[in-house]
Amino acid sequence: MLTKAEKTKQFILETAAPLYNMKGISGVNIDDVLAETKLTKGCLYGHFENKDDLTAQVVDLMLKKVSDRMSLAVLNAKTTRAKIFAFLDFYKDPINTYVSGGCPIFNTAVEVDDNYPLIKQKVAAIFRLGQEGLTTILKEGIDNGEYSSELEPAVFAFKLVAATEGGIVMCRTMNTMKPMQSLIKNLKAELDRYAQ
Repeated sequence: MLTKAEKTKQFILETAAPLYNMKGISGVNIDDVLAETKLTKGCLYGHFENKDDLTAQVVDLMLKKVSDRMSLAVLNAKTTRAKIFAFLDFYKDPINTYVSGGCPIFNTAVEVDDNYPLIKQKVAAIFRLGQEGLTTILKEGIDNGEYSSELEPAVFAFKLVAATEGGIVMCRTMNTMKPMQSLIKNLKAELDRYAQ
């Protein structure tokens, strides 16, 4: 059971996450967070050292939420095919994403590229973890005979992540989910060409 202080801190993080995801790290200021939470500066700074501390913890929360939810969808599937399809289906609606404002992994990655090296490392770790997880799943699919050894797990895993993350940005920019649906269908068909 969370203490009152822990609940308040969690409330701040949960409330700030969509702000950060929509406005970006440099676009959010402490006053935005205070306005949304309706808390005082003293209360906020009782839980976070400064904006950098708040930012790092908000980013951690957003990345964890997305990766946990995606992992749950993938791990509940039984076959390699079902796991990869679950990963793709996680991205099927790029307009209404799990955290308001689009994919926090991509949004954060774009902003931190040159400006926030510590947060860039966090995002890079999530990208690596995702690709390694997909690579492992695809290797298992080859090992258990679901897929041909012609499938290159690491290359295909990179393609899956790059295509879906790029698809989210493009679809959100054009305000349509139709291209993403076509992309997912195409990626599934490409994977099925390696089926044995």
